[in-house]
Amino acid sequence: MSDIDNNVQMPLPSLSLSERIACRWAQKLARGQLTLRFPSGREIRIHGEESGPSASIQFKTMRPLRRLMSGGSLGFATSYLEGEWDTPDLGDVMDLAIANEARWAGIMAASPVAALLARFRHRLNRNSRAGSRRNIAFHYDLGNEFYRLWLDETMTYSSALFEDPRQSLVDAQAAKYRRIIAELNIGKDDHVLEIGCGWGGFAEEAIRSTGCRVTCLTLSKEQATFAKDRLERSGLAERADIRLQDYRDCQGTFTKVVSIEMFEAVGEENWPTYFDRVKSLLAPKGQALIQVISIAEERFAHYRRHADFIQAYIFPGGMLPSISAFERSTTNAGLSVEDRFCFGRDYEHTLLLWDKAFRANWQRIAALGFDERFARMWHYYLQYCAAGFRTGRLDVVHFRLAK
Repeated sequence: MSDIDNNVQMPLPSLSLSERIACRWAQKLARGQLTLRFPSGREIRIHGEESGPSASIQFKTMRPLRRLMSGGSLGFATSYLEGEWDTPDLGDVMDLAIANEARWAGIMAASPVAALLARFRHRLNRNSRAGSRRNIAFHYDLGNEFYRLWLDETMTYSSALFEDPRQSLVDAQAAKYRRIIAELNIGKDDHVLEIGCGWGGFAEEAIRSTGCRVTCLTLSKEQATFAKDRLERSGLAERADIRLQDYRDCQGTFTKVVSIEMFEAVGEENWPTYFDRVKSLLAPKGQALIQVISIAEERFAHYRRHADFIQAYIFPGGMLPSISAFERSTTNAGLSVEDRFCFGRDYEHTLLLWDKAFRANWQRIAALGFDERFARMWHYYLQYCAAGFRTGRLDVVHFRLAK
């Protein structure tokens, strides 16, 4: 193995042209250490100027470089999905990339043409009523059995709240639900609207613990069927109304509104409509609690102009707000933000547990008809998000709103 400090002159005579290009890029390393293993069998370790994350990349072919130069970080991610490179720990690669973002900004940016195409594809996924149904089906209608194999027993697909790091995921999800119920002071006389009910976990907990009524909205046929069956089995169906309905079409008056990680699927162009609907559906003096994934303030302007991996492969039409953008939209709609509670590191923990369960159950998931490319895509998705929460690029927030 050859060790290279980032102040060593290039090229090394023994390397091929593509290997020299890879080393030239890696030599910009400011923090940490990167080991590159090439198809030729050559292995190079690059040391940054400062200590930091350590990662290793095994190139199966040199095509990842071409994808990186044309498509930036999204192109490099696509290359991983295609099996063109591998690593012992994807989280380490992401931590190293984030630690060296300033130095690698040029190479990680897509070419103007590739960036334009990615943005154009993202815009095709706008969340009109039909677009929302299509986008939700793309992700959530992969099958209830698929999600059952790697989510916890509560079938909750949102961040848990860990009161203790040793707490099980089941208990941490229940803790999250309890916090929402307590924060809104939900009681037996309340009629709660849940916008985006998932598989019915919150509705079951709220009805069982308080005796309230819950009207649940979802656009996923798979989720609606599961939630109805779940509440029937638990003997709580009389207190629940599960609707396959867009929030824009909901009518009625509710004392409380809950929405857990649904806002990310609304789309920025629909934020005013969303908050107008929340306000109009709330009874006088009603309150809402919205659990939202947020993006760091300093990243928001760039993010809203450039499609990322999640928008390209996982959540078509998705859009995260910054905290200030979210609060500005609530204020514009005439709602007040009464409380804000952030617990982003709990989401990192949640995602890593999901990833562990996904990989442990991969053979059973594959038997449902999913291929190796899908496995790599899902692993990348979960690790990509975990790195975001770990490094503070992302957060998850409970906003309590009042009419």
